[in-house]
Amino acid sequence: MDTEAEEAIVVDSLYREDQFYVGFTYNLILNRPTDVSQSGFSGGFQLGFIRDMPINKRRNVAFGVGLGYSLNVFNHNLLIDESEATGKSIFSSLKGIDFNANRFATHLFEAPIEFRWRTSVPESHKFYRIYTGLRIGYMYYFRSRFEDETREVKLTNIEELNPWRIGATFTFGWNTFNFHFYYSLNPLFDDSAQIDGEKVNINTARVGLMFYIL
Repeated sequence: MDTEAEEAIVVDSLYREDQFYVGFTYNLILNRPTDVSQSGFSGGFQLGFIRDMPINKRRNVAFGVGLGYSLNVFNHNLLIDESEATGKSIFSSLKGIDFNANRFATHLFEAPIEFRWRTSVPESHKFYRIYTGLRIGYMYYFRSRFEDETREVKLTNIEELNPWRIGATFTFGWNTFNFHFYYSLNPLFDDSAQIDGEKVNINTARVGLMFYIL
């Protein structure tokens, strides 16, 4: 066997698409209650590492499992307040009410689980890719902030929050630049979060760009 053939076998036997990823997204609030809407720009940032596990001889089909961090900010008119008498959360709409700022931010640890297809070869990192799967996350910090001309409300402990986040993901693109989509499969708040008897069962979504670094 010649040297070139030996090198090809060695390269193929070690070939994986282990990747660091960095993503920037525009964030959406879906399934909103009546009179609740988004306002301004809502952005997100994700980073992490994914371990690639090829499952075929060509090594262009694989599973990926990783660990990462995600920061997401949402601007909207859903007011989250707190009762002074009971300490319970109060949800309401700010429709028709002037305010300076109203947003919440989420910080999550996330574990991507992906089924991966690509046109890659061991000698080149420039290829088409389609990755789809789930992203399991735990929200370790939440902060809502409301401000108008008379007061400011900051809350971090919301009992109605669902800290465990499960989302479906789809990513496709070429080389470093890839389009990324995420949709949460479970609502952000539980059934006890309501506005005049209507459940605040909002879901979140992200649309943006994902960059992979080998």
